[in-house]
Amino acid sequence: MDRMFRVMAFWTGIFSLMFYLGHMDKTALLFLGQTGFFLLLGYLRLSERMYIYVFGAYLTVFFAGFTYWSTFMMTPGSGGH
Repeated sequence: MDRMFRVMAFWTGIFSLMFYLGHMDKTALLFLGQTGFFLLLGYLRLSERMYIYVFGAYLTVFFAGFTYWSTFMMTPGSGGH
C-alpha cells in the first residue's frame, strides 16, 4: 500500500510540473503540496488499514473543497471566457 502512495506522489509531481510549465502557478503549488504529502505517507510504513483511513480522509477533504469551489466560487455561465 505504501508503494501506491509513492505512485500517487509521482503522478501529482508530473501534474505539478505540467501545470507550472503551463503558467498555472497556484495549481502547480497545490499539486506540489499533494506530492509532498503522498511522498511522506509513502515512507511512513503505516498499516494497510491506516493507509485506507488516510486516503478516505483525503477524499473527503477533496470532495468538500471541490463542492464548495464549484458551488460558491465559480461564476455560472462564464464558459471560461
